[in-house]
Amino acid sequence: MKTLYVIHGWTYTVAPWENTIKILKEHGIEIKMLLVPGLTSPSDKVWTVEDYAAWADQNIPDGAVALGHSNGGRILLNLLSKKPGKLEHVILLDAAGIYEDSKKRDVSRKVSKVMSPLKSIKPLRKVYHKLLGAADYDRAPENMKKTLANMLDSDKSLDFSTITTPATILWGKADTVTPPRQAIKMHSLLKNSTLKMFDGWTHAPYICDPEGLAHAIYDTLGGGR
Repeated sequence: MKTLYVIHGWTYTVAPWENTIKILKEHGIEIKMLLVPGLTSPSDKVWTVEDYAAWADQNIPDGAVALGHSNGGRILLNLLSKKPGKLEHVILLDAAGIYEDSKKRDVSRKVSKVMSPLKSIKPLRKVYHKLLGAADYDRAPENMKKTLANMLDSDKSLDFSTITTPATILWGKADTVTPPRQAIKMHSLLKNSTLKMFDGWTHAPYICDPEGLAHAIYDTLGGGR
C-alpha cells in the first residue's frame, strides 16, 4: 500500500478531509494526515515557516511522497527549498507560497482592531468577516495571528530556484483564496513541475469535490483511474 503524507492548510479540523481519505484508502493509498501545531494540535508557540519546515522534516521520512494544501504547501515548499532531495514527489494542492503585495490584507488587519466590536453583534458577524476578508486571521488565537503573519511574510523570501523535487500542482479554477494566476506562476518557477487545473474546484476541493480530488491524487501517484 502506498503512503501519502498530507499537511493540511489553515484549519482547526481535518474532518472535511474524511471523504477524500476514505476513497483513497479504497484505492490502496494510505494517508498519514499530519496535525499542524497550533492548528489541529495544541501549541502556544509563535511559529515561523522555518519552524514548520523543521517539524515537517521530522515527521515525514526521506524519500516519501507528500501533499501540501494551501499553507501546508507553503511549508513543504520551504522544506524543499532547503532540502530538495527530501521527497520523492510533492503534490501542491492550491498551495500558498507565491508572494503578492496585498494592501487589502494589510488594511484588513488594521481595520479588524477598529471594528472588532461588530463581532459581538451576532447578525453582523458574517458582514464583519466578509468586509474584512480575514476570517482566518480574526478567529485565530493571539499566537497564531502572529504565526499567520509570519507565514504570509515568508513568501517574500521563498527561493523556488533551489527546488528540484518532482512536483504536481493541482489547482481549482474557481479558487479565490490562492487564485489560478498563482498556480501558473508557481509552475513557471518550479523546474520539474506539472500543472493540472480543474473546473469547479474551489480552494478546498476536498469539500466541493472529494471524489474528483481523490482520483486526481490517485492518478498522480501512478494508479490510473
